[in-house]
Amino acid sequence: MTARAADRARYDRATAHLEAPLALVDLEAFDANAADLVRRSGGKPVRVASKSVRCRALLERVLAKDGFQGIMSFTLAESLWLARSGFDDILLAYPSADRSGFAELTADPKLAAAVTVMVDDPAQLDLIDAARGDGREVVRICLELDTSLKLFGGRVRVGARRSPLRSPAQLAEVARMVTERPGFRLVGLMAYEGHIAGVGDAVAGRPLRSRAIRLMQAAARRELAERRGAAVRAVRSVAPDLEFVNGGGTGSVQHTAAESAVTEIAAGSGLYVPRLFDNYTSFSGRPAALFALPVVRRPGVGVVTVLGGGYPASGAAGPDRSPVPYLPEGLAYDPQEGAGEVQTPLLGSPADDLLIGDRVWFRHAKAGELCERFASLHLVEGDEVTATVPTYRGEGHTFL
Repeated sequence: MTARAADRARYDRATAHLEAPLALVDLEAFDANAADLVRRSGGKPVRVASKSVRCRALLERVLAKDGFQGIMSFTLAESLWLARSGFDDILLAYPSADRSGFAELTADPKLAAAVTVMVDDPAQLDLIDAARGDGREVVRICLELDTSLKLFGGRVRVGARRSPLRSPAQLAEVARMVTERPGFRLVGLMAYEGHIAGVGDAVAGRPLRSRAIRLMQAAARRELAERRGAAVRAVRSVAPDLEFVNGGGTGSVQHTAAESAVTEIAAGSGLYVPRLFDNYTSFSGRPAALFALPVVRRPGVGVVTVLGGGYPASGAAGPDRSPVPYLPEGLAYDPQEGAGEVQTPLLGSPADDLLIGDRVWFRHAKAGELCERFASLHLVEGDEVTATVPTYRGEGHTFL
């Protein structure tokens, strides 16, 4: 029996008493992935990206481990909820226009001490001040550096369109605005290199593309390390008491950690290891989060139909944004239908061994987005479900 077949048998036994569709997290794999992130971070603390986890119980589990420190959140409402839940070091990774949230933040000393908000434009400071009302708490601020690689005189851009702050001089200018403005304190700098951390460099069946990606990423790492170091020096000249410089992502942990200017690493997807992280040469992880769909039809030889399945991930639409049939091995989508809203046909010889009511296990394309489809996660140890915990959705929260 292969390791994957053994996992399938184990997951089927563990969840036999449960109705599918369902989602699980294999705690042995989750913990092994956490240990690997800490190893790759080289002694620098790992800040957990909550959007990739979306489950308070698992955030608590990973933050209890040595090497992890703090949360990187994705909305202000989520940040405030987590702070009220007892988490005390939360970096909001994206600018917000949540006026009611800022009114709460600036009126509550506990929230203001726990949450750091992202800024890359003075207009965002204006919005916060306009939302304050009677709130007079000092707001902790982090600036974001644009990490994209620009080639051919800027005519070609590689990387996400995030912050408008690209040069050390621009960062220093906005840092000065923050430090000179009452009610704000500059505490951090963030630079997320998604074109390095979030793009696989070993695309199956695409050797030339893979080589091009590796060459691009090597150039991007060199350029960013120099520019990020200069940006940190520029900001520290204005705010010498800067508390942290955050960088990285699951796919670039060891490279980012090697930069002396960076004080902490961000990662989250590497805990679940979704299918988008199968194509990396820099690391490998164990799939920890899966969902099961029941077989409800057998339309013919080599075909079964499962209930549900149309759970696409965000990003540019394409086959790589769909979940992948994982267990049993050898199943694939019907190219004419793909993953369906209510039902999904699957093709392949393993279909002939599946009966009505059997399960097919899938991996989501991205990490935390799986939790937007399920209210709970069944935590598996060995061949037993040892706990069932709510996702954000299960606690009544869909922040985006």
